[in-house]
Amino acid sequence: MSQAKSAMKPIRRSRLRLYAGKRYFVCKRYWRWLIRPGKRAKTFSKDTLSYKAAAHSTPLLRKLRNVDMQLQYNKITNLTIAARRLDGLLIRPGETFSYWRSIGKPTRRKGYVDGMVLFYGGFRSGTGGGLCQLSNLIYWMALHTPLTVTERHRHSYDVFPDERRTQPFGSGATCAYNYLDLQLTNHTDQPYQLKLHLDDTFLHGEWRCDHEPLYTYEVYEADHVISLEPWGGYIRSNRIRRRRLTRSGEAAGDEAVAENHALMMYSPLLYPPAGTESGS
Repeated sequence: MSQAKSAMKPIRRSRLRLYAGKRYFVCKRYWRWLIRPGKRAKTFSKDTLSYKAAAHSTPLLRKLRNVDMQLQYNKITNLTIAARRLDGLLIRPGETFSYWRSIGKPTRRKGYVDGMVLFYGGFRSGTGGGLCQLSNLIYWMALHTPLTVTERHRHSYDVFPDERRTQPFGSGATCAYNYLDLQLTNHTDQPYQLKLHLDDTFLHGEWRCDHEPLYTYEVYEADHVISLEPWGGYIRSNRIRRRRLTRSGEAAGDEAVAENHALMMYSPLLYPPAGTESGS
């Protein structure tokens, strides 16, 4: 982990540098879509596949320090629009799901409004803000299926303390149109279907398939540590792993999923991570 951590010392960049860098990566992604379209998942079915492979729900509203609750309410609008774009999508064998190619660019013309966007260790408002909650949900559920994660980006900053956290730190997938994408490839011999909906309090999701799953999965955290760096900041690191279990509950494998490193934007001494201890 040491090499990845050593590259995380904060660097101040001008607005021009940030704008130019973003435009470069956006254009690079558009070019990749053009020359390497791949076998993309784009078929929808109104019929729900028979078996539930994975399911999860996340709360729509959280009270976050120094965050205007109106941005949270606006996030619900954005999630509703995006979820409708994805609900019922099939990933057939050999196809790849792309979060942004399926949703499209979030614009005001499509009904998206200003929500909270994480930005270099802080937050600001931006059109379509809050869609990371949906990419986080889809990624977390995918870890409980045989779908292969072919592109996922970790959060570089740990912005808020672990208040009411129910999943391991670093188990999400950040997104930014279009260069930070979430992509899943179906290397199995059966289709998988994404189902999404919102109620008054939760965002709900499921991955479904047409045969009873052979395995279930347990996702867990390993090697968690918080380190005080020579330049004075704290870095939080861990690894995400998962166990594969047969229908009878017997272990059938254990594999690494992801490695995470994030700059902590709050003091671990004032807000210690839930269920963990700080280290050096």
